[in-house]
Amino acid sequence: MLSVPSVFFRPKDRAEESDAAREKFFVPESDHLTLLNVYQQWKANQYRGDWCNDHFLHVKGLRKAREVRSQLLDILKSLHIPLTSCGMDWDVVRKAICSAYFHNSARLKGVGEYVNCRNGMPCHLHPSSALYGLGYTPDYVVYHELILTAKEYMQCVTAVEPQWLAELGPMFFSIKESDTSMLDHKKKQKEEKTAMEEEMEQLRKEKAEEERNRMERERDKRASQQQQVIMAGLHQGGSSSFIRPKKMGL
Repeated sequence: MLSVPSVFFRPKDRAEESDAAREKFFVPESDHLTLLNVYQQWKANQYRGDWCNDHFLHVKGLRKAREVRSQLLDILKSLHIPLTSCGMDWDVVRKAICSAYFHNSARLKGVGEYVNCRNGMPCHLHPSSALYGLGYTPDYVVYHELILTAKEYMQCVTAVEPQWLAELGPMFFSIKESDTSMLDHKKKQKEEKTAMEEEMEQLRKEKAEEERNRMERERDKRASQQQQVIMAGLHQGGSSSFIRPKKMGL
């Protein structure tokens, strides 16, 4: 649905009627899911063209989206990837969208105003978005692209959870810990540091004890060698024989 032009059309002479028809397809959390809902409703009505006309939808765009879907199915079959459905658990779809668009994430700054999480660029919800006018605005969203008119408007927006951004884009995002968890973290760090210092002190004592034992062994060895040298000298001197002079006869 994102690879084709907008499937909604809004004739000037029937603007209010077309807006009301469009709102019937809205999924409050996501423009992406709104498009998915449109396709599923069209499929449930046997892909009829008159149904599209009654609901102010471009049938050519929907048919093109159906062709793209068929091509994707062929690719999955060629790669032997099984096709599975999340059913009505659309949070799975939102998380999948987040995994693809986390680099286009934005956080809430004001009423309908967001800033890009990575570069701080201001961006706004478009009045035609399903998230616009909900009565509340999600803290974090991802968007398909930005359109620059009078303001930077986000096109095709989906609300996401901050935990998903940290999980799927850890190279860009992390979750700040609460005060309690920060205290626990600091306490744990202190305990680990104390345990490490105790371990280092124990290793130092063991090394010092080993060095002391080595020096004692060296000292005993040198003393033993010196004693052997002295004993050898005494034995050589004591064993020397006295040679008596021979008597000379007259």
